[in-house]
Amino acid sequence: MIGRKTLNIGVVGYGFMGRTHSNAFLQAPRFFDLPYQPVLKAVCARNSERLKSFANTWGYESAETDWRKLVERADIDLIDIASPNDTHAEIAIAAARAGKMVMCEKPLGRNAAEAKAMTEAVESANVANMVWYNYRRVPAVVLLKHLIDDGRLGRIFHYRAKFLQDWTISQDLPQGGEGLWRLDVSVAGSGVTGDLLAHTIDTAMWLNGPIAEVSAMTETFVKQRKHNLTGQVEPVGIDDASAFLCRFQNGSLATFEATRYARGHKALYTLEINGEHASAMWDLHDLHRIQFFDHRDEGQLRGWRSIHVTDSDHPYMRRWWVPGLQIGYEHTFIHQAADFLEALSEGKQAAPTFRDGLATDLVTDAVLESAKTRQWEAPCT
Repeated sequence: MIGRKTLNIGVVGYGFMGRTHSNAFLQAPRFFDLPYQPVLKAVCARNSERLKSFANTWGYESAETDWRKLVERADIDLIDIASPNDTHAEIAIAAARAGKMVMCEKPLGRNAAEAKAMTEAVESANVANMVWYNYRRVPAVVLLKHLIDDGRLGRIFHYRAKFLQDWTISQDLPQGGEGLWRLDVSVAGSGVTGDLLAHTIDTAMWLNGPIAEVSAMTETFVKQRKHNLTGQVEPVGIDDASAFLCRFQNGSLATFEATRYARGHKALYTLEINGEHASAMWDLHDLHRIQFFDHRDEGQLRGWRSIHVTDSDHPYMRRWWVPGLQIGYEHTFIHQAADFLEALSEGKQAAPTFRDGLATDLVTDAVLESAKTRQWEAPCT
């Protein structure tokens, strides 16, 4: 901690993302030479008993059960939002108005209107901000970004992505409440479109540029579920599956698919890019590799190659172990925390910013609108 400025962090939420963010802030300065030392000053959640246990496990100095008190505290520099989607806008806007830096889980808002208000708040307050789209920090995906930017693929013709899960197939699964809020449209905003496709859209626009128009379809396979909070059987408002065609502004064509009804898949996120000179593929289940084909290779040796992204000259990897040893999912959050702190010291904004998150929400809004109108829709600006 010698020579580092302290940055006092207040985290809202103690669920899955609360753990990943807490771990990221703890580990980042242990592996990266950072100008700031993150301090887990306070964590906030409603269940005081579980909150105390979480705070003790992760070494938080204090705990709050009201996020408004957390935002008002003079000893907090940064508010990190790791709570359900329906809390994002109110907390982020209040934090920005209080002059706090803000980091927020994805999707930024339940819809683009919320995301726009959040973006305007942080930009008006001129506070550092970031959305936790962590797949931008997978070393193999970053390497793919470098290859595209260096022109190795040439003109891009096609992009395709899918994110498949199977955990909501049972008709007996209820909706709502602490563990199942993603099935409650009033909390989540949408189903797989905002939860899974948002990840694929953010990565795609980072790699391949803005999306110009979409043509989509969605489906809710189980129309009614018991609600955990009311005890009543209620209509299901989220989409269980979502797929769309799109055109990027660079002229390339794309297909995107997400579902929670693909039996046998827990988190299958894959992407493929086909260019004039080369193609590349990446799979979350094998996240430390990219598959690469270069048509300019000598004919007899031309073919798909598997690149093991663990060498010290690969993105981020010199911070970790010796070449050949892999890192995993949690490291993407550590990379993001480190990048945020490094950019902060340089007076810069580390992407994805809230405005980047808004761009993704504009696309997901267009996807949902297209599924209703059955027409091509352009993301509104």
